[in-house]
Amino acid sequence: MQTELKEILGGRFNYAALMQGVRILSDCYPFLQFSYLTESVMGKGIPMLRLGEGEKELYYIGTHHGAERITGALLLRFLQEFCELVVRGYPVFGMNLAYILKSRSLFFIPVLNVDGADIAANGAPRGSLLYARLVKMNGSEDFTLWQANARGVDLNHNYDAGFAEYKRLEPSFGITGGGPTRFSGEAPESEPETGALCNYLRFNRPRAVLTLHTQGQEIYCSGGDKCPLRVKTAAQRLAKLTGYKFAVPDGAAAYGGLTDFCMQKLGIPAFTFECGKGKNPLPQSDLPLLYAEIKEALFTFPTMF
Repeated sequence: MQTELKEILGGRFNYAALMQGVRILSDCYPFLQFSYLTESVMGKGIPMLRLGEGEKELYYIGTHHGAERITGALLLRFLQEFCELVVRGYPVFGMNLAYILKSRSLFFIPVLNVDGADIAANGAPRGSLLYARLVKMNGSEDFTLWQANARGVDLNHNYDAGFAEYKRLEPSFGITGGGPTRFSGEAPESEPETGALCNYLRFNRPRAVLTLHTQGQEIYCSGGDKCPLRVKTAAQRLAKLTGYKFAVPDGAAAYGGLTDFCMQKLGIPAFTFECGKGKNPLPQSDLPLLYAEIKEALFTFPTMF
């Protein structure tokens, strides 16, 4: 299983690879619960996995942006190691994982933007009714840098957190409609991916949310230096565990994101990891290095809340 999963994560990580990896993990570890959050614009199921039965819920979410799909592979790699350590009864960083899972439930959405990940990996799907529109929005048939979903909406600007303010700024960023990046959509939560996630979070009210992006080796929390002390302290601890910089997002990155939505609308501590360094999309060969950077923080996160 480990060899097969390693090959999947090290290759072209698209929707087929995601689903293959999810099925391998759920078949190998019966205590790992597999379901779907919802369906994407193009009708693809968005897989969600759960570890534990405790009342304290925490969420790990990857791949808001298609070109950042390596974050989905990172979460599958983490899930595999977590499950294997539970089976073997081995501690990690001084923590007993089976004990942690008695009081906590960990939810994983490795790839929220399943359509965008596939478009960035494989190009616009020929034969699809959306093909011509996608090519027009992108300006070419090279979708390597594609970040948005299949409607050209940047999911991490589609949350109800500074949405109206960002909408007024879009023209200054050269954004006039759907495209490969930065378009916030017609309304907050207009997209099935973000709408379903927000409703799930509203209903379940988790203890904390961790979102993976690339790149920059930085960690954000909503409000930056003005966020509640306990949240800022947690962000600083996560930064220390990773060697990343605790930073405050600016420009377009400061509006409409999941981390801001969680804190502003739900009062839930939320954090963004900007994993790795370089230019998006980071090569899949960076996966072992990125995982080594954030591994301790990923394992420690549930014990912080």
